[in-house]
Amino acid sequence: MTQPSRLAIVPFISVDRMMKLVLAIGIERFLTELAGYIEEDFRRWELFDKTPRIASHSHDGVIELMPTSDGRLYGFKYVNGHPKNMREGRQTVTAFGVLADVGSGYPMLLSEMTILTALRTAATSALAAKYLAPKGSRAMAIIGNGAQSEFQAIAFKALIGIDRLRLYDIDRSASEKCARNLFGKGFDITICTTGQDAVEGVDIITTVTADKQCATILTDNMVGSGVHINAVGGDCLGKTELHRDILLRSDIFVEFPPQTRIEGEIQQLDADHTVTELWQVMTGQAQGRKTPEQITLFDSVGFATEDFSALRYVRDQLKATGLYEELDLLADPDEPRDLFGMLLRAALQPAA
Repeated sequence: MTQPSRLAIVPFISVDRMMKLVLAIGIERFLTELAGYIEEDFRRWELFDKTPRIASHSHDGVIELMPTSDGRLYGFKYVNGHPKNMREGRQTVTAFGVLADVGSGYPMLLSEMTILTALRTAATSALAAKYLAPKGSRAMAIIGNGAQSEFQAIAFKALIGIDRLRLYDIDRSASEKCARNLFGKGFDITICTTGQDAVEGVDIITTVTADKQCATILTDNMVGSGVHINAVGGDCLGKTELHRDILLRSDIFVEFPPQTRIEGEIQQLDADHTVTELWQVMTGQAQGRKTPEQITLFDSVGFATEDFSALRYVRDQLKATGLYEELDLLADPDEPRDLFGMLLRAALQPAA
């Protein structure tokens, strides 16, 4: 069998290679460097093509495409969200992504993004908190202790110094799992029996639950002045975590308003309710935290530029680590116009 040409080959990051890449770099360093790429691209916000994710909703969940381009590179992610999957032993969220060269249209990278999405979500949350959380924050509540919780904890430790965690989940075994996984990683961990107990005395409240419904994970009486809320779980129409009254007391920061108004906590508010875009805070065009008493809310739904940043970061690690496979993905006939001839010639080759 004739070997494929180099033009046919696309670097591929399997789940195994992604895990090895993260561990080779180190999780905290990976998250910190990834946050740097995400911030760099937020600062270039006006260069990017931007559109709300393209979603196909069903009774069981949602399948989405998240595309963007900075004019030089193009990236997209395929991602699903199916809360019932956990009951069947499957992941709630799975994903893969592609990075391509705008000039030729050729893919430059194909990567798993189930693990990478968890990393980029946590890195984005902690990056936002650098601008929005109270100075000197040390204690964080994490309500919802599923697949994203450990990533959030480590990202907040690496980027802003969180070292005290208060965990709560309606399934205590999830909190116990989270505490086990974070043991020895520099945290003082308390497993709480209620959400109210979890938020006592913390600087930051992270909500990261998975149910596809209009839920009330945080009620108004649970949120005191000066807290930063990192609302991660709400990410599609009809799925929220916070009581509306909390939103009315908070200064709200978002990624891309046309998407967040459909999918985020602010779907509960009027379409013209004032929000601040995160990129404007990072570039100094808007203020983040202004006073110690201010309640700040990052209404995080995840945006395509963050996936673009993650794919760009991973691609930049490949040469030094070699942790990728070569995938024969692109047809490359000897004569570009003779694709059919390539098929005929394949029939003449001996079987492998």
